[in-house]
Amino acid sequence: MAIETPICNFGEKAKDFTLLSTENKKVSLNDIKGKNGTLIMFICNHCPYVKAVISSIVQDANFLENEGIKSAAIMSNDVNEYPEDSFENMISFAKQHNFPFPYLFDKTQKVAKDYGAVCTPDFFGYNKNLELQYRGRIYAARPTELGAAMKLIATTGKGPKKQIPSMGCSIKWIK
Repeated sequence: MAIETPICNFGEKAKDFTLLSTENKKVSLNDIKGKNGTLIMFICNHCPYVKAVISSIVQDANFLENEGIKSAAIMSNDVNEYPEDSFENMISFAKQHNFPFPYLFDKTQKVAKDYGAVCTPDFFGYNKNLELQYRGRIYAARPTELGAAMKLIATTGKGPKKQIPSMGCSIKWIK
């Protein structure tokens, strides 16, 4: 069953974290902060919604990097119940899709809970002050809504007023 993200809570500050990346490095919010904005995505390896848009996610991240926006993806699923999302499989998934951004493992699910992430994919677009300005879907058409929204945030500091929720598989919470 598909889950929709809540509407954007404009201005909400990004929560700090430090997580292990698939490059075996500790990565914090400060490490991924872009000069014009930051995109934090909750994704996983097994979700059909993520698989359907992963090439667009990578394209958008490359496009946004040129706009001064850095990106990171976080995987928060219960890997005991969903072994396809294991750290080893995260490494393979990131390499297979040539991720230009850190892919981070939220083993305790604390970061997903702090952010209020509900599904995969779940996009959080922040301005240069790490204030939330976008919480919507990746696209209906090209250029992606996500890319266009993040470019607007980079140039004005504000996200679009009209946003359509992202939709995907629920985060697989540890019981």
